[in-house]
Amino acid sequence: MQHELQGIQAFVKIAEIGCFTRASQFLHISQPALTRRIKKLEQSLGAILFERSTRSIKLTTVGREFLPKAKNLIDFYESSILSIKEMATHQTGVITLSCLPTAAFYFLPSVLKDFNNHYPNIRIRILEHSASDCLDAVLNGDADFGINMINITHPNIDFAPLVNEPFVLACRRDHELAQKPLVTWEDLANLKLIGVRRSSGNRSLIDQALEQVQWKPNWFYEVRHLSTSLGMVEAGLGVAVVPSLAMPTDEHHILISRPLIEPVIRRTLGLVQRRETTLSPAAEKFRERLLQLWSHEKSSPWVGKFTQ
Repeated sequence: MQHELQGIQAFVKIAEIGCFTRASQFLHISQPALTRRIKKLEQSLGAILFERSTRSIKLTTVGREFLPKAKNLIDFYESSILSIKEMATHQTGVITLSCLPTAAFYFLPSVLKDFNNHYPNIRIRILEHSASDCLDAVLNGDADFGINMINITHPNIDFAPLVNEPFVLACRRDHELAQKPLVTWEDLANLKLIGVRRSSGNRSLIDQALEQVQWKPNWFYEVRHLSTSLGMVEAGLGVAVVPSLAMPTDEHHILISRPLIEPVIRRTLGLVQRRETTLSPAAEKFRERLLQLWSHEKSSPWVGKFTQ
């Protein structure tokens, strides 16, 4: 098909210019290559299109009849390509994304800004959900896809990892543990801990990892949102265990984080999508952009940040 299209373009240009040499220069190919294109087209059509002599060329009867049709084909091809490019640039639609609040607040804005620059007419609805609610929204079709934790699974869901991050200790800069480069979980044994509720995916992950320890964390305060726990830490009510992404990206004047070890507990965030379903063109473009920015680009702020 591509070779036939090139032959038709060559035929039209030769007919317009009336010269193989000038037509080859216009098309930026050699004259022998141009001649081969015309011969292949003539073989495909089963007819001679040009009468050639040493001094001039002219269209055959078949060539004269074919010329307006060939021009229409070229016009249709070029207008179709232009239409597709315009659709890609000015595409409209609505994308619904279910997302953990941590991801929505801390690393969605960068990709939303980038995506909006490329597709300014596509609107995006963000549903801030818990891990279980995020899964349900994707399964029920309330969201095109979601950003969730890998440990929240379902047989009808595909998971594409984006980032693997550790849980860290969040405390005030004037707290005694802020002076330690590394903090063990046992260091927290006698402290008032601020944690998320038992039903959350983050809490389940921590509880499972600490099942074998001799002591149990003193979850003195339980909250719904990680941002609430950080506010309570800032107020001096205790220390919190949060995913690394939940910490402020810029240096905070009061809060500081310290790596938690023995054990190191990590969570993997990624894209969740219903199996055997096709995304809308707009949603597929957004999904591809997410994967590109967070999983593949060396310049991404998340690549390598949580791999140690």
